[in-house]
Amino acid sequence: MSPRKIPLIALALLTAATATAVVATGGPAQAAAGCRVDYATTSQWPGGFGASVSITNLGDPVTAWSLAFAFPSGQTITQLWNGAATQSGAAVTVRNAAWNGALSTNATTSFGFNGSGTGATPSSFALNGTTCTGSVPTSPPTTTPPTTTPPTTTPPTTTPPPAGTPVKIMALGDSITGSPGCWRALLWQKLPAAQVDFVGTLPAQGCGFTYDGENEGHGGFLAASVAEQNQLPAWLSASSPDVVLMHFGTNDVWSNIPATTILAAFTKLVGQMRTQNPAMKIIVAQIIPMNPSSCTECAQRVVTLNAAIPAWAASLTTTASPITVVDQWTGFDTTTDTYDGVHPSDAGNVKIAAKWYPAVAAAITR
Repeated sequence: MSPRKIPLIALALLTAATATAVVATGGPAQAAAGCRVDYATTSQWPGGFGASVSITNLGDPVTAWSLAFAFPSGQTITQLWNGAATQSGAAVTVRNAAWNGALSTNATTSFGFNGSGTGATPSSFALNGTTCTGSVPTSPPTTTPPTTTPPTTTPPTTTPPPAGTPVKIMALGDSITGSPGCWRALLWQKLPAAQVDFVGTLPAQGCGFTYDGENEGHGGFLAASVAEQNQLPAWLSASSPDVVLMHFGTNDVWSNIPATTILAAFTKLVGQMRTQNPAMKIIVAQIIPMNPSSCTECAQRVVTLNAAIPAWAASLTTTASPITVVDQWTGFDTTTDTYDGVHPSDAGNVKIAAKWYPAVAAAITR
């Protein structure tokens, strides 16, 4: 789907629905004592919308999940990331991706999607076949909780912090950066933990080990919309970052927003960063390739945007607030490094983290 450029939409028009789920125990590794589901409409345009869905496991660990809900107004999912969706009429079932099925107690995972149509948001959810009811049983489960598989990557040992204030790093973007954006976890592993503090209004999401994961990776968001609606200043004020990593524009490209419009949005965002912190260090990605089956033009649109980014950055960089460009496109293969032609796989996350590292390591050197 390639919707037209998104007009300014008052935040009051963005709707959100929240439900708390309880799932009965007794099944093999699929049951949990309870969960919470947060559904939010993140953007709207004529004939379509974007949404994010967050699932928090409040009970026993699970090794796989499926979430069922129904659209009340005939909406249809056209693109989904961080899961796999099937839809029959109004009924939708979203199952975990290969890498985000395991949820320990109090762990959160999420997925996002773009859809066609408009109307009310879903009001009821069922996790692993049980309708969400809004409470957690007080009695213990009747079956022994399954053993949680150890993470594939061993978390690094954290050394005591030295004197000095950690550098605050904000990762800004869309579902490439969040949902869950595990390249951030891998990048955090590479950096000296005592010297960095990843910040943002969104919490860490499951990547197999504990890490400093606050971020501003808003699934389904467009850079043009964030700039037009002036959403960034509030995020900046909430965490006061010293460094911003920006991988933004994937949804703009998908929506056929011209590169010139995307760069104009980048310019406004940079101005807002510098208003918050005149010495902001800004690291901007030439974004990873796109090759989804439903958007044959997206690959070339990414090339066009990326080709314009270095000159744009050079025109705005200053000594006090430098803009560094990181080429995330070269060497990234959508066949092996994404799971859907858009979103990074485990291999893709490793590549993205490795590309960010030199620029971030330089930026945190005071």
